[in-house]
Amino acid sequence: MTSLDDARALLREFPVVDGHNDLPYALRKQVRYDLDALDLAASQRASLHTDLPRLREGGVGAQYWSVYVPSDQPDAVPATLEQIDGVRQMLARYPAQLAPALTAADMEGARADGRIASLMGAEGGHSIGNSLGTLRGLYALGVRYMTLTHNDNVAWADSATDAPNVGGLSAFGREVVREMNRLGMLVDLSHVAATTMRDALDASSAPVIFSHSSARAVCDHPRNIPDDVLERLPANGGMAMVTFVPKFVLQAAVDWTVAADQNMRANGFHHLDTTPEAMKVHRAFEERHPRPVATVSTVADHLDHMREVAGIDHLGIGGDYDGTAFTPDGLSDVSGYPNLIAELLDRGWSRADLAKLTWQNAVRVLGAAEDVARDVQATRGPSNATIESLDG
Repeated sequence: MTSLDDARALLREFPVVDGHNDLPYALRKQVRYDLDALDLAASQRASLHTDLPRLREGGVGAQYWSVYVPSDQPDAVPATLEQIDGVRQMLARYPAQLAPALTAADMEGARADGRIASLMGAEGGHSIGNSLGTLRGLYALGVRYMTLTHNDNVAWADSATDAPNVGGLSAFGREVVREMNRLGMLVDLSHVAATTMRDALDASSAPVIFSHSSARAVCDHPRNIPDDVLERLPANGGMAMVTFVPKFVLQAAVDWTVAADQNMRANGFHHLDTTPEAMKVHRAFEERHPRPVATVSTVADHLDHMREVAGIDHLGIGGDYDGTAFTPDGLSDVSGYPNLIAELLDRGWSRADLAKLTWQNAVRVLGAAEDVARDVQATRGPSNATIESLDG
């Protein structure tokens, strides 16, 4: 039996919980959520990283669907609500395959039923419009994590890829974290500045997550997690979900991306644009300057380091499929997870370690957040604080 056979066997019992997939935004951009025009029950290799057959092939048992909208999106709150509605349409369209999930128990129930537990995560605090009432509204609609920022700062939290503004979290930002703890909504620290990571760990009474981030010590990109933050995860109980995006995992790809992004802007496109016209510009640049290629081994290097620093109980997987133009060799789409598990088996990771990485840690962390919420709700009601009252 090969390592790949062993990997597939393990995933049948302990499937992947993936922390971040941008399929909803891809559906919004490509077909405005029209699942007749783009049926996920059929192969969509030509236009997407994700469809139901490949999720099955990849051994995915639970997915956090990102309800992302860009941080410069006008009217970000209604756009986020449309994203949530799009996910709900998707779940209603494929009930035999996708199971709506709000809790750790729901995740286990879906696994027992042979369906893919489907949760939602909001990617960026701009999606609440500086309103704790809106935060509660997103939770009521099923959102179970919020990334505190995306690529740009919000008024109350600094992003990893923007100039420092409040030095981490403001007083209102800390109140957002506390209210998320009270709700049972996971605090996601992907995309945020290291100062924000540290402030959130100080403020949070519940486990935090990094839904799609890798190790800064292995690849020096500000989107990745410094070792001093990874070292704090055991005390917090949270987890870091390694991402596959080449420009976050391979240093040569970081350097190439800087040049490619400059080329995109010089040609009048946003550097994150993945429309066909923008991709033509990308491909022309790549023909002139061959792109460094990440591999399954590149991602495994991050996991080896993260296990050494944070421990196996605090790791997971967040591929960022359909949110990136490029993927590593062997991890080209959601069918590729067995290749990563096989690589880790070849590196000596035990079956028990891999069961934690793929399934058990993510279920535990959501359950722990639920436990904290029950305790907090017994002593404290909803916060009606405003950004004006706390930050001036």
